[in-house]
Amino acid sequence: MELRTAASPRDVKHYTTERLREEFLIQNLFVPGEIKLVYSHIDRIITGAAVPTEPLRLTAGEELRAQYFLERREMGVINIGNPGTITIDGRKYEVGFKEGMYIGMGARDIVFESADPENPAKFYLNSAPAHRTYPTVLIRPEGEPREGVVIVKDENKVELGSLEDANHRVICKYILPGQVESCQLVMGMTKLAPGSVWNTMPCHTHDRRMEVYLYFEMPQDAFVMHYMGEPEETRHIVVRGEEAVISPSWSIHAGCGSRAYTFIWGMVGENQDFDDMDHVAMKDLR
Repeated sequence: MELRTAASPRDVKHYTTERLREEFLIQNLFVPGEIKLVYSHIDRIITGAAVPTEPLRLTAGEELRAQYFLERREMGVINIGNPGTITIDGRKYEVGFKEGMYIGMGARDIVFESADPENPAKFYLNSAPAHRTYPTVLIRPEGEPREGVVIVKDENKVELGSLEDANHRVICKYILPGQVESCQLVMGMTKLAPGSVWNTMPCHTHDRRMEVYLYFEMPQDAFVMHYMGEPEETRHIVVRGEEAVISPSWSIHAGCGSRAYTFIWGMVGENQDFDDMDHVAMKDLR
């Protein structure tokens, strides 16, 4: 498990491009046959991925000082690859493309598998410290609800922006209060319409929680210019497909792509209110 420490906004002002990328960009997440994990001191979030070409078991490792990975944690998972399964303490869940799971604290044995190891699943993970156990559920954007399966509610599929502003997008909220309960993790996915390239503008910060973005569904030669930093002291990181960016609570987090893309957002902190944002006026950006 790779370890990343927290960063002060006063220090980030002096970072080179290389240093910015070292601190905040997560590359090479989806490695066939491996589970890759990055532990950030920023709200203790773990960002990772599992690409099973054979069954992969999630273990705590020495870094967590725990008997098992979710002994004191909760986890959200979204599959951005081919169909696969997640087996949790003997119960197997089939997880298709863009389907997700919330796995509650206390789940001991977690195994990732692909339906076809030659065309593996790509399980993207966000994990946060937890203080109690909430039910483990499979999350589907569409379909019929049944035991252990939650369907994203219509009110949690939000269409925003416009083509004129180059930010026409649909936000699909997976893990949030009132739909899938968690201790602190909030997670979802935003898809941009063809011709739109901004994921959020005007931008914002939220001092009560941090955020991680994973960009995907973009051609190999495409990229997103991810903007971060304090509103009056912005910086940028060039992000390619299936790469993630860690965003501290004091930082803006907005991206402009060379073409449309999709991204997964995961938020961790003391506040789960999706709309609790400190908006930044366009005129105040520097």
